[in-house]
Amino acid sequence: MLFDSKLANKIAVIVSVLFFAILITFLFKSFFIVKNQFISIDGATYVNQVRQDYYTQRLSNFLTKNCLGNELCEVQSMLDFVTRIPYKVNKSVARSPKHVVDQNFGDCDDKSNLLISLLKTKGYEAYFVFVPKHVFVIVKLQEKLANKKALYVNGQAYYKLETTATNSRIGFPLKYKLDEIEAVIDPFKNKKLVVKSLEYK
Repeated sequence: MLFDSKLANKIAVIVSVLFFAILITFLFKSFFIVKNQFISIDGATYVNQVRQDYYTQRLSNFLTKNCLGNELCEVQSMLDFVTRIPYKVNKSVARSPKHVVDQNFGDCDDKSNLLISLLKTKGYEAYFVFVPKHVFVIVKLQEKLANKKALYVNGQAYYKLETTATNSRIGFPLKYKLDEIEAVIDPFKNKKLVVKSLEYK
């Protein structure tokens, strides 16, 4: 009985240690999930839902399968897919890419989260740009587009992608003044870019 009691105590200690280790791991991961989803922009809190998961990777590969590595084809194919999803205001926080596709509607937050997730899985450098009551995506391309203006952030050219305009093209016109741009954000790092210069030309 004494042996059994000692064994039971050891098992109880091991189970307790494992339980607390799992609990601490869960809390640690939860902290970083929250940290990487919430960001403050001019006193307001934005919640992103970007993903680099199997679903998003598979979808981006499917959408670009006929592009043979051509970046304009790839980016436009992903943009076309997102803009065909009907625009509808989501009164809650932004939804994940899979939810936007499954439910077949989204607003600028939802659709921008979907598009930038697709772009990221294909290796494109892209950012969120926040302006009053709107968010859009900018993407860096190797090729300079003729007859298209780019948003130059710290001297680097990025083309605007507008997810809420059906059949919009890469380099959609910027309809905001530069001083209306509230933030340029990398949602995968959940950090604002330090913007030293901003031009649209």
